[in-house]
Amino acid sequence: MSKNPQLIPGVSTLSRSAAYKQKGLFNRKKANATAKPAPETTVVKPVGGDKNGKTRVVQLKKADKYYPAEDVKIPKKSRKSPRPATVRASITPGTILILVAGRFAGKRVVFLKALESGLLLVSGPFKINGVPLRRVNQAYVIATSAKVDVSSVTIPEHINDAYFKFTKEEKPKATDAALFDPTVKKPVDSQRAADQKSIDSALVAVVKKTPLLKSYLAASFALSKGQAPHTLKF
Repeated sequence: MSKNPQLIPGVSTLSRSAAYKQKGLFNRKKANATAKPAPETTVVKPVGGDKNGKTRVVQLKKADKYYPAEDVKIPKKSRKSPRPATVRASITPGTILILVAGRFAGKRVVFLKALESGLLLVSGPFKINGVPLRRVNQAYVIATSAKVDVSSVTIPEHINDAYFKFTKEEKPKATDAALFDPTVKKPVDSQRAADQKSIDSALVAVVKKTPLLKSYLAASFALSKGQAPHTLKF
């Protein structure tokens, strides 16, 4: 009789780890297993003098002379190796995505390329729906069947993950006049404005080639009463 009978076809009584423990597989010795010699921890050195025993045993690794007053936590070593980020098959350059989270939730954007971090580089374009060049996580987008040809859109090499890194600047102490002054606005980086303009000019020209695509990108996505997102075909 089996030690691990099946409750129903395909489902055993014991889990894999429980069956492993019951069989005692952890105690079985491997065939033709040769024991590795233990590494040497001491060495014998000669000692001068007639009454010194002629030799002495010395530890190869000396004990630490300093011990911390409190236990210091040592980070656990991870055996996991980082894997290159992959993008799901439904997202290819030129695919129109729907953002479902963040500041621009509900907006439709054009996917340009995948960055090294695995984030997606998208643009509205800004001239059509106000979404600038930004990075989004592919977990928070819906890939649609609509697509445009972005082979003519040139993306500069310097637009990468470091391009979007936030730099903290020291600000002077705010005054009441500065806080409530509507004319005080955060200055726009000239490099980003130039990159946005060059990419949008090529992207808008591509969008205009498809009828009604400009209106489709400008419209926001929303569900009506009674609509279930899993039943929709995007």
